[in-house]
Amino acid sequence: MKLYEYAVIYNPLPTKDQKERGENPKSELIVDVTRILSNNDKEAQMLAARAIPAAFTDKLDLVEIALRPF
Repeated sequence: MKLYEYAVIYNPLPTKDQKERGENPKSELIVDVTRILSNNDKEAQMLAARAIPAAFTDKLDLVEIALRPF
């Protein structure tokens, strides 16, 4: 098994007002850096996806999983 670290980041879309002002909303860390043991990258990605909070399941296109092996 290999050691992996992952974090889950929410990248919201800018609102109409923010677009007009040329601002971009700040990304939000929704799952802090977590270490896991996994057999491969795909399994580690799946475990990270399972950690996404239920409040963000309708916004999965705005959620990013950062994954790195050691």
